[in-house]
Formats: sequence, C-alpha cells, structure tokens
Amino acid sequence: MNEQADLLLMEIEEHMQKTIEALEREFAAVRTGRANPALLDHVSVDYYGAPSPIRQIASVSVVEGNQLYVKPYDKSMLKQLETAVYASDLGLNPINDGVGLRLILPQPNEERRKELVKEVDRQAEEAKVGVRNIRRDGNHHLKKLGLSEDDEKGYMDDVQKLTDEFIEKIDDLVKDKSKELMQM
Repeated sequence: MNEQADLLLMEIEEHMQKTIEALEREFAAVRTGRANPALLDHVSVDYYGAPSPIRQIASVSVVEGNQLYVKPYDKSMLKQLETAVYASDLGLNPINDGVGLRLILPQPNEERRKELVKEVDRQAEEAKVGVRNIRRDGNHHLKKLGLSEDDEKGYMDDVQKLTDEFIEKIDDLVKDKSKELMQM
C-alpha cells in the first residue's frame, strides 16, 4: 500500500464528510413548523459594529414545539435582535416581552411544504455535485502519485466506493427531511 495514497483517501473521506455536515446544517435551517434554534443561525445582528450571529449574543431556546425564545445576554440588544429577525428571510413576527423575543413558527400550508421539499432536493443535488467534485479532484491527485496501474485502479475504486456511500447518505438525509416536511 502507498502511504500517500492512503492519506489522500482519508482526506477525500474527510472532505465528503464535511459536505454532509454542511448539508445537515442547511437542512436544519429549513423551516418545518417545528422550533429549532438552528433556524436563526444565518441571521446576524450588528453588535458594536460587527455582524454577529444571534446565537453568539443571545440564548435561543425551544419553549414549545413551534416556539423559540431569544433572550439577549445584553438587554440593550433586544431592539436590534427584533429588527434583525424582521429583516431576515424567515417571515417571522417576533413578540417582544421586554426581556426577550418570542418567535412563533406557523405551520406551512401544503403548497409551501412542497416548495420546501423542492428546496431540500436542490440543496441535496448541490451536495452531490460537491461530493462528485471531491471524487474528481481525488482521482486527479491519485493519478499524479505515479502508482502502478493496478494500485491506481484499486485506489480509484476505493474513491468510487466512498462517493457511492456519501451519495447514499445524502439520499437518506433528503428522504428523512422530505418526510418530516410533509408530515406536518
């Protein structure tokens, strides 16, 4: 076995795993009507001149199945938090109780759920393209190592097996998320 090729295989697997983790984060932000603090991950607030994610300047907790409560660590940030949530693409109307914000997530209608499933499919397809690009780059690097023809083919088969495994993981994630979206 070739040590460089083995390291390359491990690196390819690590990159593919990161693609899966990124997809899971994107899926967590897809609004299902169930409260999930990850929903606010892409919303940032101007905090002393620097855009900061909400979860860095406030605690976010699930109060009920469809409700989040955002409590800033610094009470003077409450108004900016409220403005940031209004300005986000979440379409939520925060309720300011003077201490924190209550965010009630309405149940999406059937048409909206179908749109969300399409969005999940699009995100999954992008992840699959990412995995395939990693495979292509990995195969390219393997060819540069100057391995024997048999070794090169063996390693490329390993890369293909990894690719198939990660594509299957993506399909499973999509199936689970689509099922979750349509069950509301």
